[in-house]
Amino acid sequence: MHTGRTKSVTELFGLPDPPKTGRERLVATAVDLFYRHGFGAVGIERVIEAAGVTKTTFYKHFKGKDDLMVAAVRRRDEWESQAWGRAVRAIAGERPAEQFLAMLDVMDVWFNDSDFRGCMFANTAAEFPNPHDPVHQAAAEYKRRTRDSRRDLAQAAGADEAGAEAFADCFTALVEGALVLRQIFGRNDAARVVRPAVELLISTYLRETPTNAN
Repeated sequence: MHTGRTKSVTELFGLPDPPKTGRERLVATAVDLFYRHGFGAVGIERVIEAAGVTKTTFYKHFKGKDDLMVAAVRRRDEWESQAWGRAVRAIAGERPAEQFLAMLDVMDVWFNDSDFRGCMFANTAAEFPNPHDPVHQAAAEYKRRTRDSRRDLAQAAGADEAGAEAFADCFTALVEGALVLRQIFGRNDAARVVRPAVELLISTYLRETPTNAN
């Protein structure tokens, strides 16, 4: 595991850019409220009030709550994808194999943060299980793209095409399993639990060997 002073989630991920427009305030507020409380528990009125805008501003930008929910998931996707990339590279640099272990280091910090409420995209897909629902689709797109980025990273670390696909599936299953261990079982050490399996995956499929493996 990466050594040195343990950073906070905020230090690792940074903060989203402050909203500058009424629409941005609505979306930023919705992201926070939906993540903390779930979509069903938060109504439009609550978002409008917390964002400090008027109903006129809301309906200028959104047809209704469904549009706002999709926008919130996509905004979280945009920010989280960039934040994770920065945090992982801050630990592992541009070394592909080490980035996989760095992902676990980042998860470990996240899992031990007091504001952890699970994965917003998994939460969203569970709350909207219909695969044809636009809100579900917005969350699923993040998960699909993240899995595919792991495949591409595995290839960069020396896996052949078939091996990269297998690695991405197995690594994703381990990450999602760690999320379940943390969110359902309350295991703050969930990222550390799956680390030996990830190290085995790396040694099995990747030609590049991390220097920070146990």
